[in-house]
Amino acid sequence: MTDTAAAAAKPRPNPNAPTPQEVLSVEHYTDRLFKFRITRPATFRFRSGEFVMIGLPKEDGKPLLRAYSIASPSWDEELEFFSIKVPDGPLTSRLQKIQPGDHVLLGKKPTGTLVNDALTPAKRLWMFSTGTGFAPFASVIRDPDTYTKFDEVIVTHTCRLEEELAYSIETVAGAKADPLVGEEATAQLRHFTSCTRTPDYPVQGRITTLIENGGLCEAMGVPPLSAENDRVMICGSMEMIQDTKALLEARGFEEGSNAKPADFVIEKAFAG
Repeated sequence: MTDTAAAAAKPRPNPNAPTPQEVLSVEHYTDRLFKFRITRPATFRFRSGEFVMIGLPKEDGKPLLRAYSIASPSWDEELEFFSIKVPDGPLTSRLQKIQPGDHVLLGKKPTGTLVNDALTPAKRLWMFSTGTGFAPFASVIRDPDTYTKFDEVIVTHTCRLEEELAYSIETVAGAKADPLVGEEATAQLRHFTSCTRTPDYPVQGRITTLIENGGLCEAMGVPPLSAENDRVMICGSMEMIQDTKALLEARGFEEGSNAKPADFVIEKAFAG
């Protein structure tokens, strides 16, 4: 075989293949939740609120990837992720054991609809999240464009147990202290939390129940949700997303997309 033929026969590298990135830090919040930060390639671009495929190599060397929302804002020099731990999950059973200095595979093409571009302008932005569904909103609340587009920003986080709220509480406090968005976040960002299994937590109940019975808006001191004044992002379990979507559509909200911005957007990316 000639050199030319050998070169032609050699498999070409896939330009879209995930690249290994170094783990910079890992923090475990509970036996079910942790966050980690990895290096960000100089060429990696994304919009705050998008997700990307990340993972680890399998025993055969092929990548095992899952969709993860990027929790850091688009201007951050590192990439942050907030993950659940699934004991028998093909990926998270291994991912939860990573340490600084290890490597994680990062996909090349971020995408998603939980972005400011997919919503039309309005007075108030709501972000409804449960569990690790807070991750994309950790990105959105640290983006200056969010505070330019909306007068008031309210992010909600509902978990089973009080200790599972630690990441959102920490992140909201960090946004208000951030040199880039701290002034705007302090003036415009509000945080609402509730629990479903901590009996003495101040606010009890699923976010859908609190929307439906008016408890959420009453607690925040704002008018009932309306398509005229409010825009909504939703991220959580599929059941929570569908239930919340139905509540909004019953109130006249229209679902938006990157191609056609409207009143609310949902996310369908899950890790396991």
